[in-house]
Amino acid sequence: MINIALVDDHGLLRSGLASVISSFGDYKVVFEADNGKHFIEQLKKYPEPEIVLLDITMPEMDGFETAQWIKENKPEIKVLVLSMMDNDASIIRMLKHGAKGYILKDSKPDILRSALNDVMNKGFYLNELVTGKLVHFINHSDKDSKEAYAVSLNDKEIEFLKLCCTEKSYKEIADSMDVTPRTVEMHRSNLFDKLGTTSRVGLVLYAIRNGMVKI
Repeated sequence: MINIALVDDHGLLRSGLASVISSFGDYKVVFEADNGKHFIEQLKKYPEPEIVLLDITMPEMDGFETAQWIKENKPEIKVLVLSMMDNDASIIRMLKHGAKGYILKDSKPDILRSALNDVMNKGFYLNELVTGKLVHFINHSDKDSKEAYAVSLNDKEIEFLKLCCTEKSYKEIADSMDVTPRTVEMHRSNLFDKLGTTSRVGLVLYAIRNGMVKI
């Protein structure tokens, strides 16, 4: 049996998840926690889980902080994010903090089972929210050598690219750069063309691979 811990501040959701996970046969929920602080306390009382199903929005110690704590203190524990948040910034940040997969709370049970199986057997789970390259380069970029791209970027494009690696919206990026939203759209479009990508996640991947931001 593979031990699972549930970290979510909604008791009813945890109860339902525990029942679904138990029905899979190969997994057992060894403990539940309301937030990251509670999770750390529970670790002292119960068997250590192989996988933690982690929500993001929680009081006291949220999913971002919890994932970072696990990465620094219990790196052998695999984190699978289960959240309602499907924006690029949240996904990128959780992957930076070592998450091995990211699924939404409205996913069907067979998706959850596939995610658990892949995280346990392959080390990560890939879906439309996450690409294999992004998981690999974000979680191992400090070990891998930088891969130089023969792409010429001007100062404003580099500034925009770095801001894309934050949690700022495009409107907030425009404010930070003191330019109009239309100018930001132009930078985004130009970078999409230059770097051969069609998403913000792709821009972040490029920045990480080329050492423009630190994880």
